[in-house]
Amino acid sequence: MSTVFGMLTAFLLVAGAIFLGGSPMAFINLQGVMIVVLGTFAVTAISFRLQEMITLPQNIWALLRHGQREPTEEATKVMRIAVEVRKHNDIIMLERLIPRLKDTPFLMQAMQLVADGAQPEDIEQIMRREASTASARHMRAVDFLRRAGDVAPAMGLIGTLIGLVRMLGSLDNPAEIGPAMAVALLTTFYGAILAHLVFIPLAAKTEHCTTEEALVNNLYAMGATSIRRKENPRRLEMLLNTILPPSKRITFFKS
Repeated sequence: MSTVFGMLTAFLLVAGAIFLGGSPMAFINLQGVMIVVLGTFAVTAISFRLQEMITLPQNIWALLRHGQREPTEEATKVMRIAVEVRKHNDIIMLERLIPRLKDTPFLMQAMQLVADGAQPEDIEQIMRREASTASARHMRAVDFLRRAGDVAPAMGLIGTLIGLVRMLGSLDNPAEIGPAMAVALLTTFYGAILAHLVFIPLAAKTEHCTTEEALVNNLYAMGATSIRRKENPRRLEMLLNTILPPSKRITFFKS
């Protein structure tokens, strides 16, 4: 919600300033939109493969929507599973718990490996690879957003130069000076809006979500390995706290 709220508030502030200052139609220019918006995506596409371009929006949306999991809550969830398995002394009971983990596919996969009787070393290796693949995929999305954030102001500058050239070439025709100056100024405006209100903030948020997701996935892998080894949950709690930030460490056992 912070992503939606922040971006919506920023656009509303800009729109409010435009409406209070006069006619909003003065800020709409199709030539500027073509140069900046379409040009930004076209130039950014040069650095990425077509398949990546198609899947990037979906990956970014999925990460922002589902990737923001509180590490403390997820560590507590892992501890509950470990205690439940330890209490019944039966790993097979995980089969009944696994369907409840559909909202956390990574944890679901880890626990399925435990229920299937995979060796602890294999579980750790498989889950580390899965986590690494997911992080690499998300970092490509970060690279795309950062690249677009760099290109948008540059396209705005190109549009400004085009507008200035048109204006200088129309000094003998005053009717053409205004539209040319509009293109020159609005393309810079569009480029700044796209870069600083959309692409750069989304890149920072996506990178933050990627880092936090990697931490949570590490918690899942560590928990699954510990459960498979039938270790005491108290030891698992200590292990989880070694990778959690101090402010997010858990105290599952009160005494």
